Amino acid sequence: MGALTPARGPKQPQQERSRATRLKLLEAAVSCLAERGWSGSTVAVVAERAGVSRGAAQHHFRTREDLFTAAVEHVAEKRQGAVKAVAHNLPPAGSVARTWIIVEELVGLYTGPLFRAALHLWVAASDEEQLRERVTALEARVGREAHRTAVALLEADESVPGVRETVQGLLDMARGLGLANLLTDDSARRAKVVEEWARIIDSQLRPSG
Repeated sequence: MGALTPARGPKQPQQERSRATRLKLLEAAVSCLAERGWSGSTVAVVAERAGVSRGAAQHHFRTREDLFTAAVEHVAEKRQGAVKAVAHNLPPAGSVARTWIIVEELVGLYTGPLFRAALHLWVAASDEEQLRERVTALEARVGREAHRTAVALLEADESVPGVRETVQGLLDMARGLGLANLLTDDSARRAKVVEEWARIIDSQLRPSG
């Protein structure tokens, strides 16, 4: 009896390989943008970092603008998902500790590599007409989603006068902390600001009496 031929596992479906390649490109694009800025981030540079051919990159993203706006949007959605997941492991409702964790997570949206990458994209969009319209639309979508996430986590009632502005003020403050963190490590000061803002937000959303 001849030797048995080892069974071969099923080939990875083309769709799955394509999805994996796209994901590599998106994450490499954000890394390049955060580290090199717009001028130093080309499709070829991203493809090399992702370990794929330039042709494969251009198959997924027809233009450089397509690649980088999709990359920032992808990681923004991923980060928003991580922030939303915090809701499953929070201290009891109505506690300052709960609000502090939520504020810290929302600030985290603007203090990591994603924000640095997005900032480079915004600066490039201010000078490049073909990029400006799509980046403006992207920023509007990301901003709306961040606001909805904050409202949901804080259980804020925006029908109460001033609550919507309070939540938006929190996000504007978080963006400012992100800018301060670009040049130097601002984590020590940021921790104190987050703690104080948690108290402010808590008193605004749940006033005593």
